[in-house]
Parts: sequence; C-alpha cells; structure tokens
Amino acid sequence: MHPGRTTGKGPSTHTQIDQQPPRLLIVHIALPSWGDICANLCEALQNFFSLACSLMGPSRMSLFSLYMVQDQHECILPFVQVKGNFPRLQTCISELRMLQREGCFRSQGASLRLAVEDGLQQFKQYSTHVTTRAALTYTSLEITILTSQPGKEVVKQLEEGLKDTDLARVRRLQVVEVTKGILEHVDSVSPVEDPSNDESSILGTDIDLQTIDNDIVSMEIFFKAWLHNSGTDQEQIHLLLSSQCFSNISRPRDNPMCLKCDLQERLLSPSLLPGTADGSLRMDDPKGDFITLYQMASQSSTSHYELQVIKALKSSGLCESLTYGLPFILRPTSCWQLDWDELETNQQHFHALCHSLLKREWLLLAKGEPLGPGHSQRIPASTFYVIMPSRSLTLLVKAVATRELMLPSTFPLLPEDPRDDSLKNMERMLDSLELEPTYNPLQVQSHLYSHLSNIYAKPQGRLHPHWESRAPRKVPLPSFPPLPYFHSLPFTPRV
Repeated sequence: MHPGRTTGKGPSTHTQIDQQPPRLLIVHIALPSWGDICANLCEALQNFFSLACSLMGPSRMSLFSLYMVQDQHECILPFVQVKGNFPRLQTCISELRMLQREGCFRSQGASLRLAVEDGLQQFKQYSTHVTTRAALTYTSLEITILTSQPGKEVVKQLEEGLKDTDLARVRRLQVVEVTKGILEHVDSVSPVEDPSNDESSILGTDIDLQTIDNDIVSMEIFFKAWLHNSGTDQEQIHLLLSSQCFSNISRPRDNPMCLKCDLQERLLSPSLLPGTADGSLRMDDPKGDFITLYQMASQSSTSHYELQVIKALKSSGLCESLTYGLPFILRPTSCWQLDWDELETNQQHFHALCHSLLKREWLLLAKGEPLGPGHSQRIPASTFYVIMPSRSLTLLVKAVATRELMLPSTFPLLPEDPRDDSLKNMERMLDSLELEPTYNPLQVQSHLYSHLSNIYAKPQGRLHPHWESRAPRKVPLPSFPPLPYFHSLPFTPRV
C-alpha cells in the first residue's frame, strides 16, 4: 500500500478531478448486533448511492464492490461502475436488508481474510479485462471493512491472516467499527488511526482503524468522504503573499511567500443533481458551478493554480451580497512528494496566517492567476476571491464580484422608528419562532434522497439480465480462477 501514488503520465482533466480509487466494502456481520445496525447501514448506503450515481460532470467514484461476511463470505456485488448504476446498487442493498438478524452461527476466522483476498483477486482480473487507457485509473484498490466487533481485534486478525498476501495493489485497508453506544463501548468511541508498531510490522504498512456511531447521519458522512478528491500526488493551490505593499494590482513585488495548499469542497452543487433546482438553474449544463476554482486547480498535472494576495480587508467591510458561487476550503497540503521538513514548515506558516488574520479581524483579497500564457494574445479575464480565516486550521475561499459584474442597486437607510402597531405585530410573530443558536444543516432535510431514488424507480427495462440471473457465489475457494463474467461488464472508456 502506498500514499496515493499513481502510474502513467499526467492524466486528463477528468481523471485529475476524479482521484478516488475503486472501492471494496466488506460488511462483517455478527449476531445479534447486526439487527441493530442493519436498518441504519442500508438506509445510509441507499442515500449515499442515490447521490453518487446521480452526480453530473466527471465521475467521482469509479468502481464499487460489496461483500458480506457471516459464517462464510459472499460476493453480493462484483465490481461495477457507480455512475448511473443506482438500480443495481439498490438491489444489492435490498439483499443486505434480508440477511439473518437473529439466531447464531459459527464464525469462521478465515472468512474475513478470504473476503479480502477474493475481492482483491476480482479487482486484478477486472483490471486486465478493460482497455489500457481505463486500466491506468484502476491501479490500486481501497478496502473498507465495516464491523460491529471490537476494531482492534479485527485489525489483529487481519494482520495475522494477511501476512503472506500480496497487498501491492491495495492503496488503503481500513477497519471501521460501528459503536453501540458510549456506555457499552467506552474504549472505542475515539478513532484509532495508528496500530502499534508490532501490528504494523507484520504487513509492512498500517491498517487504519476508525469508529463511527450507529446512526444514519454518521454513516452517511463516512460514505460521503468517498466523494472528496483524495489525491495527494501534488498540491493544488499556491497561495502567494508578498512581504511588501503592492504598487499595482496586476504587478506584485517579487519573491512572495508561497503557501502550498489542498482544496476541498464544502458542499455539493445543486446544479450537479437532476431536478433539485426551482427551474432557475440550467440543468442541461453538466458542469454547473463545478467549472470554478476547484476545476481550474485540477486541470494540470504539471502546474498549480495560483492565488495572488493583493490586499487585506477588514472583516466587517465585506458585504455578503458581493460573494457568489460555491465556497471552498483551503488546507495545508499533504502532498507526499514534498519532504517532511517542507511539509512541516508549510503547515506552521499556514497556522500562523490563520492566527494572524483572526487576531487582526482581516480578510484577504486574492487574484486567481491563469495556469499559463497559452498561445492566445488576448488577456484572460481574472477572477478574484476573498479568503476568510476560521477557528480551525482551514481558510474559506469564495469568489467575489468585480466591477464588470455589478448591477445598479439602491439601499435606502432603515428608518429608526417604525409604527408602533406594525412593530408590536412583528415582535409578536418573531417571539413565536423557535430560536436556535446556530444553523445545523444535518437537522434540515429537503427529501432529496427520496427524490433521486424515485427518478431511478421509473421503469427503464431490465438492467443487465445476465448478471441478475446469477446466483450469489459463496466461498471459501481453494484458488482464484479467472472469472468469465468480467468479459460482459459494461464499461465506458474515459474521454
């Protein structure tokens, strides 16, 4: 396993945005705890895949496979493309719902190891049956084991069982323990990411251990992390700060300080999902808000998108009506190609910048620099951004309007004393409202999941009848012969 290394030459724009590897999810079932987890897990999976399968634009998830481990392991879903494949995934989730919830069975210690090995073998065989161009994106696999058993015991079991297994194609092996509650699993509430040196020395790498609560929202959040750009091959943004004042907005002084940053989305753009707008958004444009800072930062494997800070602003001096588009998060980079000293120095400078901006109550105004001069003699239009500090080790980036975009508006001053009768009526109405100290989006539902699921529920003919007619294949198997069904897998080459 390795920290995000890829092979081949610089990928295209689409593969730069889609940095997520193929994923294998192994659900490790133990009775009677499965009865408490099943409904929440299946609901979270269905909600997540209703989003992942519906997102327009570049694909964020390539391949997905699902295994179940009880007394033996079973492949519920072989590797399939995620985008546009919701009916197929929904059928597999329904199979999970119908699994035994009560009673007992004899757990086989080797079943979990065999599930990992069989899934890895299927992935290798799938990779050999796709085009050469597509195979470049299937160089490594990420395996997640979801279990209700004590996570540390599962990690030890895997370390011992897989010590003779070739894991060169495994990018990450993760054990996720679903906790039953604070009183029952006090020692497993906090995530455990690094096993002991004795454990990790067996495989020569780490098995990540994490815990999540047994509720739908927590599981959804865990799965949605799969939609993030997780590539660490290079930093995405260079934030340039000069030590001197600028005499001209377009020509800063030389030798600026460069903070190397990674860019992360804060939320999904509604314009990337079908039928989520009120009709005012152009749903025929698959790019939507995606063709902004995030896309420009991912366009090239040889250059970086630069944000040149041109001046500071008072925090109270920015009107919210002047910002537009999706917000993005800047973090100090975790690029594996930088040496450790440079990573540490970069993070310390980033920390100092956040601290100083908060102390001064300042924002930064930055200009997006084009990736390269190109062949055209025309001066490209510039985009400007405001950079806002927070109490965490992150900066918020939002696009800000320029003169060319402004429309005339009038804002009459608010009279000091409204009429008494109107004031009393309005105060009475406001007093009847429930007051919350903060806005928590996790408590507000728009019924988007059911809306997206219903879109796929419309009759569309039989999907992949040769797959659906196959009985589930139960193992262990003594060997891993070539699987003939990989020849019939639907595949669309990347453009």
